[in-house]
Amino acid sequence: MDIAQHIALVDELCFRPFPAEHGPSDVGFGGPGHHVAILESSHGLRDGDPAEWAVTVEQYEKDRDAVYEVLASRWGDVPPWNLQTVLLRTGQEGIPEPWARLAARARVAWLWEVQGTGRWVALAVADRDASDEIQLLAVVTQTAPP
Repeated sequence: MDIAQHIALVDELCFRPFPAEHGPSDVGFGGPGHHVAILESSHGLRDGDPAEWAVTVEQYEKDRDAVYEVLASRWGDVPPWNLQTVLLRTGQEGIPEPWARLAARARVAWLWEVQGTGRWVALAVADRDASDEIQLLAVVTQTAPP
C-alpha cells in the first residue's frame, strides 16, 4: 500500500468532475454525483481459503486505518459510521448512491464532509460478501449521507 498515492487520489477526486452516467472509471467506478475509487483489491481470493480471507481483511483494515490517520489529521477525528443501519433502511426507503452500494459492500466507514468542496469522503473496507473481492474503497460524493 502506498498511503501517499491513496491520499493524492482522494485529494484529486475532491475536485474532479463527476461522470454523467454510471459506469467504470480509471480509478474504479462512478456516476452522477459520485466517484468510488478502489484503492486496493484482493483479486483471486474469491471462494478462497477462509484463513487467507481473514488475513487480507485484517491487512486492508490496517491500511484503511493508516489512510484514516492522515485524513483525520486534516479533517478531524470521526467516529466509525455503522453501515448496517443504512443497509437495513435500503429495504424501506430509497437510499441514494453511492451510499446504498457502499452499505451493501462494507460494514463500517469513516466519513468526513470536506469543507469548501461541497463533497463528502468515506473510507471503507468492502468485505461484507465472502464470495466477492475484498476492497479498500474511497468514496467521494456530493450526496450527503442518509
